[in-house]
Amino acid sequence: MIGAVAGDIIGSIYEFHNIKTTEFPLFGYNCHFTDDSVLTIALADTLMNNGDYVENLKWYYALYPNAGFGSFFSRWATSSDREPYNSWGNGAAMRISPVGFAFASLDETLQQAEKYTAVTHNHPEGIKGACATAAVIYLARTGQSKEQIRAYIETTFGYDLKRTVDEIRPTYTYEISCQKTVPEAIIAFLDSNSFENAIRLAVSLGGDCDTLTCITGGMAQAFYGGVPAEIQTQVLKILPDSLADITQRFSLLHGLA
Repeated sequence: MIGAVAGDIIGSIYEFHNIKTTEFPLFGYNCHFTDDSVLTIALADTLMNNGDYVENLKWYYALYPNAGFGSFFSRWATSSDREPYNSWGNGAAMRISPVGFAFASLDETLQQAEKYTAVTHNHPEGIKGACATAAVIYLARTGQSKEQIRAYIETTFGYDLKRTVDEIRPTYTYEISCQKTVPEAIIAFLDSNSFENAIRLAVSLGGDCDTLTCITGGMAQAFYGGVPAEIQTQVLKILPDSLADITQRFSLLHGLA
């Protein structure tokens, strides 16, 4: 999941300043973690400790309230309500990468992805986006080829993955829905030739850059067998110690270090 966190941090400074190029300093000035990393790590914590996910989401929000959370999530997190709010937003997919790494079968991965998504994003498109993301990660880490992954996702979820990054980039704009973020994030992964290249392609698309790149980063980590050491080192320097500790413990537990 550190790949997802890396994507979030690298993409953080381009969310509202899209650059539409793969040529940029990988860790630009003022790169920072956002709500994408906070909620990804909250899920990793929940999975490791069998915690109450709703309570953990609210707790992590309280710890980092200025991390850039969306207004709907913020209202939910600061309320006493435990019911979901029917969101189809791309936040469903940005935080789900730990599920893709944690379970032993595709069926269980999909079941758990829906379970941990539906506590907030219970709209069918939100659940679909999270399940598709977790499925790509599971298939990638279990040795499936990109073409096998593409075929499964297109058949199962109906996303159009025949486009390329170069075709999408010129007209792609800021978008917070799963249905217009997750396919593009998958395509950035499919078009890539390395972890770093996947991150650069995702950033170059623009849009909701930190979230799109976060989603791509988890997939790229799974397919390329990890995250380059120099990128991991930078990520762990930027994260607060408590978040870095959970990230490292999850990686060790699931053989991702």
